[in-house]
Amino acid sequence: MTKSANLSRRDFLKKTAKVGAAGFVVPYIISASALGLENKPGANSRIQLGLIGCNGMGTGNLNNCAKEPDVVVMAACDVWKKRSDAIVAKHKDTCKPHSDFREVLQRKDIDAVIIATPPHWHALVAIMACEAGKDLYLQKPMTMHLGESVAVKNAVKKHNRICQVGTQIHASPNYRRVVELVQSGYLGKIGTIRTFNVMNQGEQGIGHDPNTTVPEGLDWDFWCGPAPLRPYNSILATGSYHHPSFMDYSGGWTPGMAPHIIDLPVWALDLQYPIETTSAGGRFVIKDDGDAYDHHEVLWRYPKMTMTWMSSLTNSYGFDLHGRPEPMRRLGIYFHGVNGTMYANYGEHRIIPEGANFNEFIKPDVAARKQAKDYPNRIMYNCGELKPVSNTIPDSPGHEREWLNSIKSRQLPSCNPEYHCRVDIPIVLSLLSYKLGRTVRFDPKTLQIVGDKEAAKLAIPKYRSPWKFPKQYLNA
Repeated sequence: MTKSANLSRRDFLKKTAKVGAAGFVVPYIISASALGLENKPGANSRIQLGLIGCNGMGTGNLNNCAKEPDVVVMAACDVWKKRSDAIVAKHKDTCKPHSDFREVLQRKDIDAVIIATPPHWHALVAIMACEAGKDLYLQKPMTMHLGESVAVKNAVKKHNRICQVGTQIHASPNYRRVVELVQSGYLGKIGTIRTFNVMNQGEQGIGHDPNTTVPEGLDWDFWCGPAPLRPYNSILATGSYHHPSFMDYSGGWTPGMAPHIIDLPVWALDLQYPIETTSAGGRFVIKDDGDAYDHHEVLWRYPKMTMTWMSSLTNSYGFDLHGRPEPMRRLGIYFHGVNGTMYANYGEHRIIPEGANFNEFIKPDVAARKQAKDYPNRIMYNCGELKPVSNTIPDSPGHEREWLNSIKSRQLPSCNPEYHCRVDIPIVLSLLSYKLGRTVRFDPKTLQIVGDKEAAKLAIPKYRSPWKFPKQYLNA
């Protein structure tokens, strides 16, 4: 068992646990008010930051924050000692190591935390951070279950925390330009959105590793946490690219990538919540150590439009956004409107007009038309200049910087849970529909499943003992 800050996990459980009605141990967090943590950083003070989950994206998020002059790194927490030690080595003058995230949350000298654990931990750590009075940057996927989505949103609101969900593509200039064009009416009324993320791992998938020996310095029981305890697998433990192959710890590649991709139409069209979600797929081709689907198709029905999602791990055809004819990860969003279709990915967007319906939005570009005389099918977007959009969106200072600014101003960042639930809830409903094999109906006003008792029951996760899902946050 690894130790952290002179306190073992077993000792910590003894010191910070209470006995529930059933007589078993329930981990908990002392409230912020009891610890005297109500005061937050002022406009001119430094933000004292802790990292929970010291691999991959967590390290990247921390680096983006640590370069700012008003940030000091105070804690690095991971159940794998070598990972937290690597962070401490970079910030040795201020940073202390921990192996239990609750130790970090109990520290009075920490203002905010980055939560970059594997996805199955996100909701519980986020809610405990709120209870401890910490602001939080929460990596995507925000949650894996509907109950978690509602609970995180309500916990952030109840405890008045500043939370930014880690969909960093939201801060990109390209996404802003797409939103401007859609909201300015260039495409006309939009009836359908199509989104996709594809790659080709081949039949071998992520591979096999029969060795179940837990490496020294890794608390594997704590790594599994509220999810089922399974034998150690080095591929699963590697990082965020491999987590989506294991259903219990990620929910698959749809929650792995869709938060970035469906974020764009949710933002551009101000979508609320789908009233019906239908999902299908399976593990059809890949044979590796994982158990998640390798193909997933989703249809979301909104009151006046539909949106689709396609995920494939065994073919990487990218439609208009294909590029080089070789296997690689590709993604895209299609907006189908009366006046034209716009397709986009992270870095580009193009419009294909529906004939004369689009002419009123084009200023003729004579030079471009002369250059295009031998190409009668040339996209009209490239043959003229678009009229200025009616509303422009300022560039982002950076997704993490925006969060840091919000911590000081107490103004909500752009990807706060109140907004991001409109991205997250459609995704978790798609997982539920996939599991049940039928359409799930949803009430956008109550945020509850309609007419399906089994689905409503499965929407609330059951955590492995001693962890308990905080049901008290299901009600606003």
